[in-house]
Amino acid sequence: MKPVIFDVDTGIDDALAMAYALNSPELDLLGFTTCFGNVSVVEATRNTLAVLEKVGKQVPVYMGAKQTLMRGEKDGNSKHVHGEDGLGNTLKKAPMAQAESKFAPDFMIEQVKNRPHEITIIAVGPLTNLALAIKKAPEIIPLVKEVVIMGGAVKVPGNASPYAEANIIADPEAAEVVFSSGLPVTLVGLDVTMKTLLPKTKLKEWRATEQKAAKFFADMTEFYIEFYESNYPGIGGCALHDPLAVGIAIDPSFVVTESMNIKVVTEGEEVGRTVGNVEDEPKIQVCTEVEANRFLDHFLSRVI
Repeated sequence: MKPVIFDVDTGIDDALAMAYALNSPELDLLGFTTCFGNVSVVEATRNTLAVLEKVGKQVPVYMGAKQTLMRGEKDGNSKHVHGEDGLGNTLKKAPMAQAESKFAPDFMIEQVKNRPHEITIIAVGPLTNLALAIKKAPEIIPLVKEVVIMGGAVKVPGNASPYAEANIIADPEAAEVVFSSGLPVTLVGLDVTMKTLLPKTKLKEWRATEQKAAKFFADMTEFYIEFYESNYPGIGGCALHDPLAVGIAIDPSFVVTESMNIKVVTEGEEVGRTVGNVEDEPKIQVCTEVEANRFLDHFLSRVI
């Protein structure tokens, strides 16, 4: 089993990615770390605990950054995508469990030092927690086995601006710290995630199981698909951004990658843009192609 720290800003696709990871025997979830992004860090922490409760799993949750590395506090600005609660307005009551007391970046540092060359970090929100961890303890950089990041748009347009993907533009300075650090990163950006599609027809199948968790995920995902339909009329589903990062942590053969240096634009009209260059160092692995149907089948076999 691959020991994993899973860094989330739990909205709808984070929740689907969590369920996928929790139901994958290849992964040993050591803890979830939370960040602002889709919602505030307090709401992301609550949502992470709520998803764990819905799927009947117990994994420690550690609250992380409430503000960016340099730009101040963030309350989350994606409620038009993920609902007022971040989970498609499905949350009826607060979860019973509480987060751990340790700060998320400190948990990352502790785990990497305790298990050198073993830990995989999957990061599907702004990269603030990871940037804070490597700035506080740069000695962990050569000790991390791999980092799989959902973020960026290297060869395609952005989704938060014409240039930038949402996770990167949320804290571009943090992303630049991570990408320039020398960490062994695989970047799972819009280049591949927008080629994945969860068809709306699958929600009927989830509901037909009559499992409580299945109904929760179907209701939540229906809200997300409605957002997609409003932006991409006739799409008939939603992209599986965060779940694809989990899929690649399980089976890297789902994608083809290209080795590039990635710089992040941190000011001006193109802020948040991820610029790829094959000449400069350090290099990270940028996903450029995906076996979308094979990945979808794998995801569907485990998520519910």
